[in-house]
Amino acid sequence: MESKENRYLKALEWIHGLGRFGIKPGLERITALLELLGNPHREVRFVHVAGTNGKGSTAVMLASILRAAGYKVGLYTSPYLLSFTNRMAVNGNDINQEELIKLVDQIRPLADRISSDPGLGDLTEFEVVTALALTYFASQEADLVVLEVGLGGRLDATNVVTPLLSIVTNVSLDHADVLGDTVEKITVEKAGIIKQSRPVITASDDPVVLKGLEQRSRELNAPFYRVYFINDGKETSSLEKPYSFLQKITEKGQYFSYHGFNLQLDDIFIPLRGSYQVTNALTALAAVELLEKEGFFVDEESLRKGLKSVVWPGRLELLKRNPLLIMDGAHNPKAMEKLSEALPRYFNYQRLFLIIGMLADKDTAAMLKHILPLADTVIFTKPVLPRAKDPAEIAAYAGEHFKLKNKFYVAPEHGAALEKALSLAGPKDAVLVTGSLYTVSDIRAYYKKRLQA
Repeated sequence: MESKENRYLKALEWIHGLGRFGIKPGLERITALLELLGNPHREVRFVHVAGTNGKGSTAVMLASILRAAGYKVGLYTSPYLLSFTNRMAVNGNDINQEELIKLVDQIRPLADRISSDPGLGDLTEFEVVTALALTYFASQEADLVVLEVGLGGRLDATNVVTPLLSIVTNVSLDHADVLGDTVEKITVEKAGIIKQSRPVITASDDPVVLKGLEQRSRELNAPFYRVYFINDGKETSSLEKPYSFLQKITEKGQYFSYHGFNLQLDDIFIPLRGSYQVTNALTALAAVELLEKEGFFVDEESLRKGLKSVVWPGRLELLKRNPLLIMDGAHNPKAMEKLSEALPRYFNYQRLFLIIGMLADKDTAAMLKHILPLADTVIFTKPVLPRAKDPAEIAAYAGEHFKLKNKFYVAPEHGAALEKALSLAGPKDAVLVTGSLYTVSDIRAYYKKRLQA
């Protein structure tokens, strides 16, 4: 009898093999597949989360709060950091291998039927994974699922659901080849998750984005809420709610104040770094308050406990000291800008050794301009992914367009890149791994195995 491990690996091989069909925006194929599965998504309630940055962090915080309040909560995120099973979890527990195998056995023949239909064509990897997740959450009878958009929103495979509320964290330029080359166009795609008469929350402060989201909300009679993060200490008594501001930074995280629709809380702790994580927590708390109208009641103790217990690796994550080893999955210009602002504020170090690996579709110049000025030494590498950008190409561009303060190296193999940085860094220095969550995932896994050796 074939082992579970082999069956699991074969299931993953089939799923990842669908990646050859690339990205094909549209809802026709997944709608047809879900119909064959009995429309499991209609048996579950959802919060739908889109945005250029912060959507994963917001989703995991919201799920953690609701779980702390005693609800059975599903969470769907991408990409995974440690294991494929990270993609779908219920009450903080990833789907197990046996459950995934059963779902693949159930879905594979149905997916073959869809793919053989000339009017539909081949399903993509993300479409199949989304169908797997929606079927899994229904089978687990989750009270609520926090569903993160994969790409965009309007034509994303997750947009088959009608959520209790929608969240669009923010909008900036990313995936321009698929979503559009202006913020206006991308806002239209993100706003596609807004549904008739269902509330929507955003943390954006971009007038262009706000105009687009408000317009779509009016068209659908959807209550529109904007949350505000106050970063300059100005008078807050006249501000619209909900809003929050950072109170204190500690070695393990940060404290902030929340002034919501009805709640006012001080000294809320999150074990995540970066003031933008306060904005994400603010958004999650506003969502919790709105969900009360749908019967989801959360007390103050659960709010605090849920945020205090959040685990979200690869986001300004500190893995070691002497030297510092920091992992952050910043993968677009806006995220890299936020990272460059947060790094010296949340960490003390003498020199920065930067390890960066990117995907080919990213705006190299816009990302590098934010982070390279902070680095004393740069090591260009790449994630283990066909879509990875050639590190030698990035290095050549950086050498031509940016004045690097010190040396730079090209180390395509991610393990060699980390070893090089650690060999050069002194005990008072910092090593930062960034450029893509895939790069972080590869190097983080290598480092964990290194510890066990």
